[in-house]
Amino acid sequence: MINVLPISTPADLDIAFAIRRTVFVEEQHVSAEEEYDEFEEVSTHFLAYSDGTPCGTSRWRRTSNGIKLERFAVLPAFRGKGVGKALVQAVLNDVFNQQPEPIERIYLHAQITAMPLYASFGFVAVGPMFEEAGIQHYKMVLPGAAYSKE
Repeated sequence: MINVLPISTPADLDIAFAIRRTVFVEEQHVSAEEEYDEFEEVSTHFLAYSDGTPCGTSRWRRTSNGIKLERFAVLPAFRGKGVGKALVQAVLNDVFNQQPEPIERIYLHAQITAMPLYASFGFVAVGPMFEEAGIQHYKMVLPGAAYSKE
């Protein structure tokens, strides 16, 4: 069973950072300086658990361009088991429940391999492919109709 909860303690944030270190710094060779940024304290972070074991993390934050979903990371042993999907759903639910109307835009920078996951929630790629932290990405946006409360 997969559960996703907002992070509320420093210990849980340390676990999330450890997951990100494993996935981004060790596996994908992103520099630690690039992975951990000035937005950690202004972001809402989440931990995913599979049968009680921490296995994934993500965060969202408000930017000048809208709501940005980011830092989705799932440990290798838990991939393909619905953890990423549960994280995206939990983050979107939290965004919809926490934000006053209107939400001007919900977007993310998707690694190419993760694009099908985000597309399954209605995100669409916009603009050209670009490199971020040495990895190819596309900007993906959730069309307004997908989150309008009208």
